[in-house]
Amino acid sequence: MRKNKSLIARIVILACALTFLYLPILMLIIYSFNESKMVTVWTKASLHWYYELFSDSQIGHAVLISLTVAFMTACASVVIGTLAAFVLVRVRSFTGESLFVLLITAPMVLPEVITGLALLMLFVTLGEIIPWFADRGIFAIWIAHVTFCSAYTTVVIRSRFRELDISIEEAAMDLGAGPIKVFFAVILPAIMPAEVAAFLLSFTMSMDDLVITSFIAGPDSTTLPMLIFSSVRRGLSPEINALATIIVLIVSIFTFFAWLSMVKKQKRMASDAAKAAKAAKLEQQRSTFHSKI
Repeated sequence: MRKNKSLIARIVILACALTFLYLPILMLIIYSFNESKMVTVWTKASLHWYYELFSDSQIGHAVLISLTVAFMTACASVVIGTLAAFVLVRVRSFTGESLFVLLITAPMVLPEVITGLALLMLFVTLGEIIPWFADRGIFAIWIAHVTFCSAYTTVVIRSRFRELDISIEEAAMDLGAGPIKVFFAVILPAIMPAEVAAFLLSFTMSMDDLVITSFIAGPDSTTLPMLIFSSVRRGLSPEINALATIIVLIVSIFTFFAWLSMVKKQKRMASDAAKAAKAAKLEQQRSTFHSKI
């Protein structure tokens, strides 16, 4: 009886938590199909705001800028994070190690307002020397995003580096492989799950950033979060609901396929383990039979 009550209480708590998290998103999706301009007043179902969304060139331009910056940021952050993690794990000790770790992780703890203001002052100063920084366009936003995303990728990849068995690398070197070949043939495939996770994390953080980008972006470099925030400040628009619905749909599709791939991989690993156990059992029975003979 007590176990049943405990189970019911857990189910109720879980249901309340899921409702609290996902009910606002569900209401947003429902009202994206509302014909009325009032986002809280339902009139009738319509795809009007989706047509308006796809015909809005300003939103399309903002989406293109955000995707471009996010992809470039993810690529650069993964490279920098991999190199930093390799140094922190493989190089045992070096002069300035504590300072290096501090500088790598500082963007994670600094307030975004401070980071954005500091980068703005830097780009204003550099704009007087290098023309690329004068208009504070995509290039400047990319550098700013790489600055804080690299700290997170370093932490993710470093945790995977620590789990690697260094004896595999030593065996590859004993067989004649050089350091570069060992990295690309042995180390990189082993840390690839962390690389993918770091890439997706950087991509998401870059797409989602608002505070730092607001300091850096020029008038012709408005990203999607900046556009949504400025639109919401003028008043809620059903067009933003339609945009949010499409984003939720895309994320849900990618999440579903990632989950499906993980399930298939787990089933394949379980099948391989069962086959290996069966083969080992048959081998043991064969050896026992031969020993009796």
